[in-house]
This record gives sequence, C-alpha cells and structure tokens, in this order.
Amino acid sequence: MEFSTFNPSSFPSLFTSPLLFPHHFIPENYVHWTETPESHIYSADLPGVKKEEIRVEVEDSRYLIIRTEATNESTTESARSFRRKLRLPGMVDVNGISAGHENGVLTITVPRCFVRRGFYIDPADLPQKLGVLARAA
Repeated sequence: MEFSTFNPSSFPSLFTSPLLFPHHFIPENYVHWTETPESHIYSADLPGVKKEEIRVEVEDSRYLIIRTEATNESTTESARSFRRKLRLPGMVDVNGISAGHENGVLTITVPRCFVRRGFYIDPADLPQKLGVLARAA
C-alpha cells in the first residue's frame, strides 16, 4: 500500500490567486502600524467621520482603544461605527501619546520610552543591619 504526501506545489496556485484574495482588499476596521526608532505610529482610514466623533483612549497603560461615537443622535446611520482595541508594545511613553485627524485619516503617535519602568529601592531607605528572616531548608 502506497501513501502519498501532500505537496502544495503540485496544486495550481489556487490559494494565492489574485481573484480570491485581491491585494487591494483591506478590512474595514484595519489599523496600520508602523515602527520607527523614536515611536510607534498607528493610522486608520475613517472617511466621513468627524474629528469630534473620534475617541482615543488608553486603558490600564497597556491598551490603546480607538472608537467612534455619534454626536448627533437624530441620525439612525450606524454604518460608520468603528472600534479597535490594540495592545501597546512594551516600553512606551503613555503620557506622550498624540493623535491627529486630517483628510479622513486618524494618525496616533506613541513615543518610545528608553527607560525601563519599574521600582527603585533607595539604599538610604535600607536598615543598617540586615537580619535573616528565614533559613533555607
């Protein structure tokens, strides 16, 4: 009895066909991320959305939330609702985040922080004599 193994090169390029997956297809809620030596830059196309309707928030210093809120409740059009929650990379300056909206494109700049966040123990705060609290078994 002979078993054949799956060889993707033996099939026509069905999965890479431009008819199935056109290269210009971008999902509606796509946020483009670019990394530079100084910062991380997020951009999203939001055509037809006013600057006052966009909310950019930071949650728990770890997540960047981008969403739209309708400012006019009389319109029943909810076709342009947008919400994305992105995990921020490590070592960023959360207080230095800036956002801009121009020609329907939202751009968020998250600067890098080159100082590791953490705690610091001042040697002056330590007691003069350290004692053994517990012995290893």
